[in-house]
Amino acid sequence: MKIAIGGDHAGFEYKQHILKWFQEQNFETADFGPYTDESFDYPDSVHPLCDAIEKGEYEFGILICGSGNGVCMTANKHQGIRAGLVWDEEVVKLIRLHNNANVMCLPARFIEKETALEFVKTFITTEFEGGRHQRRVGKIACA
Repeated sequence: MKIAIGGDHAGFEYKQHILKWFQEQNFETADFGPYTDESFDYPDSVHPLCDAIEKGEYEFGILICGSGNGVCMTANKHQGIRAGLVWDEEVVKLIRLHNNANVMCLPARFIEKETALEFVKTFITTEFEGGRHQRRVGKIACA
């Protein structure tokens, strides 16, 4: 499984924690920044990450910022991206089961680091249900 990760300075510590786990599990990953905890504009990470997912270079993206909203809004500007903001385990499952989300957005200022990692594990292991949900997902893109 190939996974891309990025965000902004508020999510830097969480990103490093999650990246470490991915590496321990031998996942192929790409880090789209930030590379320090210095101030960083999330669109500079989000757009290249989403472009790479749309090109098929990565299966999933994990984005992290303070509220999760900035990265989520930016990611969803891409027609091939279905990004969901998560704060609860059930929401994580539903964005995969019902929405076939390919990007998960984490709010670093509102969840614990270990909770974020648990959400990542759920996100990457939950399969899309398809069926009636496929029809709905097919209607999401504007283009």
